[in-house]
Amino acid sequence: MKTYLEIAWLFFRLGLTAFGGPAVHVGMMEDEFVERRGWLDRQHFLDLVGATNLIPGPNSTELTMHIGYERGRWLGLFVAGISFIFPAAVLTGILAWLYVRYGSLPHIEPFLIGIKPAVLGIIAFALYRLGKKAVKSWQLAVLGAGVVAAVAFGLHEVVALLGGGLIGMMVLTGLKVNFAVMMLPAARLAQQSDEPESLTQLFLFFLKIGTILYGSGYVLVAFIQTDLVARLGWLTETQLLDAIAMGQFTPGPILTTATFIGYLLGGFWGAVVATLGMFLPSFLFVGILNPLVPRLRQSRWASAFLDSVNVAAVGLMMWVVFQLGRTTLIDWRTWLIGVVAAVLAIQFKLNAVWLVLGGAIAGYLLH
Repeated sequence: MKTYLEIAWLFFRLGLTAFGGPAVHVGMMEDEFVERRGWLDRQHFLDLVGATNLIPGPNSTELTMHIGYERGRWLGLFVAGISFIFPAAVLTGILAWLYVRYGSLPHIEPFLIGIKPAVLGIIAFALYRLGKKAVKSWQLAVLGAGVVAAVAFGLHEVVALLGGGLIGMMVLTGLKVNFAVMMLPAARLAQQSDEPESLTQLFLFFLKIGTILYGSGYVLVAFIQTDLVARLGWLTETQLLDAIAMGQFTPGPILTTATFIGYLLGGFWGAVVATLGMFLPSFLFVGILNPLVPRLRQSRWASAFLDSVNVAAVGLMMWVVFQLGRTTLIDWRTWLIGVVAAVLAIQFKLNAVWLVLGGAIAGYLLH
């Protein structure tokens, strides 16, 4: 029991203080569990970091689960993951309540107007950083461009993401399979009712995303924009950008944006089921993958699929940045805030929290 209490406390504390995104989270965990406590040696820690890239979901959150599994097997996995996610989910839920209650008041609106282009700049920086790492060859560059074209012509994001991964794996490894047959499950997964939102639909929607989300937490924006904004009309683009912005204020995984959106659509229980759907697949994937890490890191097929699906995710993000930019960058003020935020992120690697705060202040001053 002492071991599990220690796991719970350490990851809860990390969840309260882990601002700055996945790279910062990984650095904090390396310092805590490799340097200070010696729970893992550095090589195995690096192996686990690499393993998180082989499965969908938030990488740094899945790393907490891997470490919990190493320390306390399945129970340790759940204790570590829940302890890390819980603080961010609660804080995001509180922000959602405040947003619903006060977000439409006139004295709050100027701050939110400035936040939106700042968030767009943050996403553009994530796209720039991921694109540099993802595009490793001309074949992958062509694949990414193909994904952008496919979603622009109406192909569903789930099919584009998984299809891009499978096509790239076949091209890079020379594997020949029946692509149409392999994509049938993805096509079924993409189907969703157009009926008004319910708790069950919210859970299934975020469960779907948690099951196939590769590349970055910001790829979440692509799925939400396509399904909940454009197709179903459950959210507006303004609410989507506000949800991402609120997610930047909290420590821990950015995917607790799902908590915020769940609250907007279904109140307290909407926030609960959206959060469960978003993170539940990661617990299962990590538990299955952890014992296989030594073999998977040597797999040519796994490596090719990962490279391809990451490029596909970058393609999805490019299309979403274009779509959101058309409705967000509407005058010189919003262009100024967006460009400055992107430059500060790229050139000075300024933390997203400060960029969002700066955007809010700029929006108020320029109003």
